[in-house]
Amino acid sequence: MIGFIGSVFSPWYKWSGRRDPANHCCINVATYGPGARFTMTDRGRAALRTTDDTLTVGPSSMHWQDGKLVISIDEISAPPIISRVRGTITLTPQAVTGVELPLTTDGAHVWRPFAPIADIAVDLESDGWQWDGHGYFDANFGTRALEADFDFWTWGRYPTASGATCFYDATLRDGGGFETAIAFDRDGGAAHVAAPPLTPFKRSLWQVKRETRADPGVTPKQRLNMLDAPFYSRSTVDTVLNGESVTGVHEALDLTRYRQPLLKPMLACRVPRRAGWTF
Repeated sequence: MIGFIGSVFSPWYKWSGRRDPANHCCINVATYGPGARFTMTDRGRAALRTTDDTLTVGPSSMHWQDGKLVISIDEISAPPIISRVRGTITLTPQAVTGVELPLTTDGAHVWRPFAPIADIAVDLESDGWQWDGHGYFDANFGTRALEADFDFWTWGRYPTASGATCFYDATLRDGGGFETAIAFDRDGGAAHVAAPPLTPFKRSLWQVKRETRADPGVTPKQRLNMLDAPFYSRSTVDTVLNGESVTGVHEALDLTRYRQPLLKPMLACRVPRRAGWTF
């Protein structure tokens, strides 16, 4: 799940000229497997409330409480299955890092991995949507549209025996590139590390290019398709890093495709606009 102020993938925010981020906020939730749901309602500034420890968007909220991030969900999913998605997600960081990584030289885009290693408890009001496991909490901040500066990027977070390793690889519109590999330990320590080669693997169902890091001679493999769109893929991926077999969450984002105007009306079918709200 993702909380947005200035919903970067909302066609309504794009069509508005992106002048008022607070007027295009949302809580995005995606569940996977049989009966999967997707919620991404674009809400107006009347639905937004923020404090030092709470983000509220309409009926849903995120709140820091006793060192835990408690996320309360009450949303309506988009077609093809329209239904209520309601419940609580509790994320407990093992540590909070101080890492802040600019993704462009002028700092217009920044990645902030708050808690790359965390425990998570999911309790949603549907059969089979209750589980405990490991998770992570990060954030992206920006002052320009993603498609204004990037053509393509991939991101991956892979739990390891010593903590977790994250990779960012991006192609910029000006012809430049960006790549980083950071290993996190369970105490919140972080260090840049040498990355194995960037290795392509099978494209998504929408034929989005995918690549991630893998030891020489290893081809990464999708284990679970989580979210598939014409410009975006999220999946769990098996790979090998420095001799260790790992399974992590991988994203590929094709901003060249996202810039195409015809995509925006398609997205509007999955991202309804609800401007008004009363608390």
